[in-house]
Amino acid sequence: MATHLLTGAGSGIGAVLARRLVERGDDVVVLARDAGRARQIADDLPGVSTLVGDLAQPGRLSWALSKQSLPDRIDSLVHAAGVVDLGSVGDLTPALWEQQLAVNLVAPAELTRLLLPVLRVSRGHVVFVNSGAGLRASPGWSAYAASKHGLRALADALRQEEAEHGVRVTSVYPGRTATPMQQRVHRQEGQEYDAARFITPDAVATTILAALDLPRDAHLTDLTVRPQG
Repeated sequence: MATHLLTGAGSGIGAVLARRLVERGDDVVVLARDAGRARQIADDLPGVSTLVGDLAQPGRLSWALSKQSLPDRIDSLVHAAGVVDLGSVGDLTPALWEQQLAVNLVAPAELTRLLLPVLRVSRGHVVFVNSGAGLRASPGWSAYAASKHGLRALADALRQEEAEHGVRVTSVYPGRTATPMQQRVHRQEGQEYDAARFITPDAVATTILAALDLPRDAHLTDLTVRPQG
């Protein structure tokens, strides 16, 4: 039985992955932004344990986690949380830049830093759920793409730094996926949302599980997942 700590388990890819891990008998700990959200996730995903920490305030994560009981062992840390606000460079405010960089980049870096001692002991696995925007930037996506390009750099550096400790690091780059975030994106783009056009969260979760379950003699570093057709 493995122990996994997930962010973003309240919906979308993170929720599907958490459910599948619980169903196969693993221990799952999810990080929620506040106590109310933690109770809601626990109700939606029976069997998970919860921690509280606001990714929008990465500088307070250390304090928040110090007040709670962390697992003695963590086999994987999966960063599946993310936020997006579209807009041109000429229109995006500093607040929108700071929010996306905090949640999508700085918080994953800080949470990883705080949990590295435990991950090293277990020779664990860090998975960053990135995005196609982490490989290329499109008009209107500057802040989000910048955060995801940074997340790619974080993963690449961490992979090399932690190799001596046996910690594996994987970046997953899904294309457009049928999640509440994608619905939000379509509203911002002024487009009609059709979930059938996109990858299912279950397909991305399957990709993450493949990386987690790979034998120790191999290491999936970068996985790109695109809609069929």
